[in-house]
Amino acid sequence: MSIDEKVLAEFYNIITESKQDKYDQIASERTKYLTVVMESISKEHNSSAVMRTCDCFGIQDLHTIEKGQKKHEPMRDIALGAGNWVDLHTYDSGDNSSIECLKKLKNQGYKIVATTPHTDIDINDIDIDQPIALIFGTERTGISKEVEEMADELVKIPMYGFTESFNISVSAAVALNILRNKLEHSNTEWKLTKDEQVKLKIQWSKKIIRDGEKVEKEIRRRISKNKL
Repeated sequence: MSIDEKVLAEFYNIITESKQDKYDQIASERTKYLTVVMESISKEHNSSAVMRTCDCFGIQDLHTIEKGQKKHEPMRDIALGAGNWVDLHTYDSGDNSSIECLKKLKNQGYKIVATTPHTDIDINDIDIDQPIALIFGTERTGISKEVEEMADELVKIPMYGFTESFNISVSAAVALNILRNKLEHSNTEWKLTKDEQVKLKIQWSKKIIRDGEKVEKEIRRRISKNKL
């Protein structure tokens, strides 16, 4: 048994059995193979809804690019606690935020796929042969020029009415449903590894326990002491 597995076992002695079962079930369906990026989403109710959508589709990482706006804080009544379960990564270094975010994701092996109505490529037709970072632009103007130039692919979400675009949270839900379904029917290894699941369940456990960080440090101290 690894040290992290021992730490998780100690946390599982503290939290309820029903919570343990829930963690085990949800962690087994979690993924980092898909990740979502929001660029300059100014309306907090929209960004909070996207966070909730990510949680519902098992997306563990959500990236926000912020340019001269206040730091993203999920609206609790809309996110419905998703902020406890989804990891939020913020890029707020001014005009270079988009470039910083995309470079980091590219270095991590992600294919940058940006959504826009101004392309002929349907999201249903993209390959899932490598991890995908799916980018959504602002409510009014869409993705920035930097994102458009750095993207590996530009895709549109199919629509059949007069309106050119969905609300961003709806766009995220439709796109993630398409891509998650592709993964479910593929041979791709897209779920978290066992070790990643253990670390994630420790992270979740800390969030529902008072002074969770201190509790983890004490658990690790005891485990380390017993090894000597």
